Amino acid sequence: MISYAPLWKTMEHRGATTYTLQIMGGISSSTIRRLKAGESVSTNTLDALCKVLDCDLTDIVEYLPEQ
Repeated sequence: MISYAPLWKTMEHRGATTYTLQIMGGISSSTIRRLKAGESVSTNTLDALCKVLDCDLTDIVEYLPEQ
């Protein structure tokens, strides 16, 4: 399963909010809701997050094997 836990840590470290993602990254509020719920998002969204937060993909997502 994919976890977005690193995203929230990266945002906190960078001082970014969901508003920052919406304004600077063009990420919709529905996509932010999907991220918060741990649902799938497009690779375009992941690309935009990396650009806005100036980070790598591993700073946004992590793979957690299902048990």
